[in-house]
Amino acid sequence: MIRRHAIKIALAAFGVIAAILIADRLFPPDLGKLRDHSTLVLDAQGGLLQAFPAAGDVMRVPTGLEQVDPLYPAMLKAAEDRRFGLHPGFDPFAALRATGQALRYGRVVSGASTLSMQVARLLEPKPRTLGAKLTEILRAVQVQAHLGRDGILAAYMTLAPFGGALEGVQAASWAWFGKPPTHLSPAEAALLAALPQSPERLRPDRFPAAARAARDRILDRAAAAGVINTATAQAAKADPVPVDQRPLPMHAPHLARRLAAAAPVGAILRTHVDGKLQRGLERLGLTQKQRFADDADLAVVVLANQDRKLLAHLGSGDWLARQVDLSQARRSPGSTLKPFIYAVAFDDLSLHPGSLISDMPQRFGAWRPRNFDHDFHGTVTAREALQRSLNIPAVQVLEKIGPARFAAVVRLCGIDLSFPSTEDPGLPLALGGVGIRLTDLAALYAGLADDGRILPPATLQGEPPPSPRVLVGSAAARAVLDVLEGSPSPNGIASGSGVARPRRIAFKTGTSFGFRDAWTVGVSADYTVAVWVGRADGAPRPGAMGRETAAPIMFKVFDLLPPDHGLRPPPQSPGHALFQAVPPPALAHLRQDHSLPGRPGEPLRILFPPDGAVVETLKDGVSLLAAGGTPPFQWVVDGDPLPAGASFWPPQGEGFSRIVVVDSHGRRAETSIRVQMPDN
Repeated sequence: MIRRHAIKIALAAFGVIAAILIADRLFPPDLGKLRDHSTLVLDAQGGLLQAFPAAGDVMRVPTGLEQVDPLYPAMLKAAEDRRFGLHPGFDPFAALRATGQALRYGRVVSGASTLSMQVARLLEPKPRTLGAKLTEILRAVQVQAHLGRDGILAAYMTLAPFGGALEGVQAASWAWFGKPPTHLSPAEAALLAALPQSPERLRPDRFPAAARAARDRILDRAAAAGVINTATAQAAKADPVPVDQRPLPMHAPHLARRLAAAAPVGAILRTHVDGKLQRGLERLGLTQKQRFADDADLAVVVLANQDRKLLAHLGSGDWLARQVDLSQARRSPGSTLKPFIYAVAFDDLSLHPGSLISDMPQRFGAWRPRNFDHDFHGTVTAREALQRSLNIPAVQVLEKIGPARFAAVVRLCGIDLSFPSTEDPGLPLALGGVGIRLTDLAALYAGLADDGRILPPATLQGEPPPSPRVLVGSAAARAVLDVLEGSPSPNGIASGSGVARPRRIAFKTGTSFGFRDAWTVGVSADYTVAVWVGRADGAPRPGAMGRETAAPIMFKVFDLLPPDHGLRPPPQSPGHALFQAVPPPALAHLRQDHSLPGRPGEPLRILFPPDGAVVETLKDGVSLLAAGGTPPFQWVVDGDPLPAGASFWPPQGEGFSRIVVVDSHGRRAETSIRVQMPDN
C-alpha cells in the first residue's frame, strides 16, 4: 500500500514538473526588454562616456550588481522583499499578511509584491486586475527560475522607473546625484530604493517633501532590518534631497555619437579612451575656446604610439556650441606634411639631414613659392630647412621624390588626401595644397614613432588590429623625429618639459594659406598629440599661426599625460650612410636630376609602385621611380618597352600588370601591381 502511494505521489510530482516544463516551453517569459536598452559608449575603465536613448526615448542603462554600492540592494530588499532569498518568486506569507490586513482594515495596508513579481510586471505590464495579479505570480516564479536571484536584482536595477525617461538605477544615480551608483551614502541609497514606488509622485525636483518622506521611511525600514543602525538612519535624514535632475555624462560626444550611429541599437561599446584624460582635455578645450574672440574653435586627438589607441578626443571646444566633429574635417595642413616629404627622401637615400639645399628664389614652372617670412636664407642644411619650415627647400625635395609618388605612398598607408577632382598631386602639396583630417595627420606622426609603420587609430576594444603599412624605414623615421626635436618652441614654453620629468617632444607646426588653419602635432616616446585651431566656416584669422596658436595648446595637453615610460630609439644606425656626421659626397647637396643615388654596389630596385600595391592611375598615368643600379633605365610593362626616359606609364584599364626596370648594365628589378581607375 505504501509503495503504491509512493508511486502515485512520484508520478503526480513528475506530472506537475513535466507540466511546468511544457508550460515554460510553450509560454516562455519575454525577456526582450532587458536587451532593449540604451546604446552605451564607455571609456577604457568602463565609465560612461555617453548613453543614447532606447526605444520609446527612455534612458534605460543596464546595471549589474557589481556596478552598485552593496548598501542599495540591501535597502531595496529590506523595503520591498524581506524574504527575497527564501521564496521562489512569490512570497505566500506576505500574501497572507496583506490579505488579512486588507480584511481587517477594509483597505490595502501593505503589499505582497516581491521583487520578482515587480520584475515580471516591468517586463510585461498589464492592467491591475485579479487575473493579471495571478499571471504576475506565475510569471515571477518562471522569471526567477530563468534569471536566478542575482539576475532578478540586475533586471530590477535595469528596468525600474525613476521619473521621467529614467529607467535603471545607474541612470537614476547619474541624474539625481551626478555620479555612478558604485559609492552611495545611506541617504542616496534610500532615495533610490524609494523612487520606483511612485516615480512621478516622488520626483525630487517636483515634489521634494514627498521624496524626503519616502526616503526617510526606507531609512527606518533599513534600520529595523539591521541594514544600518538607528544613529546612521537619523543622520541620513538630515541630508537634503536633490532638487535638480542632471544630464547624464556626455564625454567625447562627437566620437561617441559617431560610434553609436555605426552600431546596432543597444550596443555596449567600450573604447580605449582614458576617462580621466578625456575629462581634463574637455576642461582645457572649453577654457581655450573661450579665449578666442572670433568664433574660432579647436580639435584635439591623442594617440598611444605603441598600439595607436585613441586615448582622448575633442571634436570641438564646446559640444553645446558646435556639434560638428572638426577632427574629421578635411583642411589644408599647411607645413605639417613637410616631415614626411623629407622622410621619403631620407628613405630613398636621395637626401641626408646634413645635405645642403639652396633657399633662394626659384620658379617651378609658372609657380614661384616664397617662404613664410618672405625672406631667403641662402644655403642651409636639410635639418635646418625642416626645423625652420622653409618653403622653397621643401618644394625642391618634393620635386625630387615626385608629388604623385609621394601622394600615392601616403594613400597606400590608408591616409585620405583630398585634392580637387580635376587636379593631380602637384608641388603645392608641400605647402598645404591638399586636404587632410586631423585624425589622419595624427596617425602619420604616430607612425614616425613606430619606425615608419602606419596604423589607423584604434577606437574600440576587442577589434582585431589591422596590418601596419610601411611609409618609410626605421632609419628615415628616426631621422625625422631627431630633426623635429630641435624645432623652435613657442615663446614662453620650453620644449621637453613635462609634469613629472623632462619629456622629449618632436613637433611640427603648420599654418594654411590665409591663416585659415593652425596646426601642431607633437610626438613623444609614448604619445602623439595633434591640435587644430581655426574657424569651422574656414574664414581667415589674420596672424593666427600654428606656432603661436596651436602649439601652446599641444604642450598643455602633454602636461595632462602621464610621464613617458618608453625611450626614443636613437637615430644612429651603424654603417648607414644616412647617419654619418658628414653626409657622403653623393648627398652633400640636393641633386635636382631625377635618378636617385644609391650606395656603391647597391642593387637596382623599384621604389614606386611597390610590389603588390593597388595603385590608382593619375592623369599622366602611374608614376615610375627606381633607385640603385646605373642609369639610364629602361621600363617594360607587361612585355612592352616604354619610351626612353619615361617616368609615367599610362595604363589602358584596370587589372594586374608586371613592371620591369633594366639599368645600363642589364640588371633588372620587377614588381607586380593592380591598377585601379579613379572614380568619376
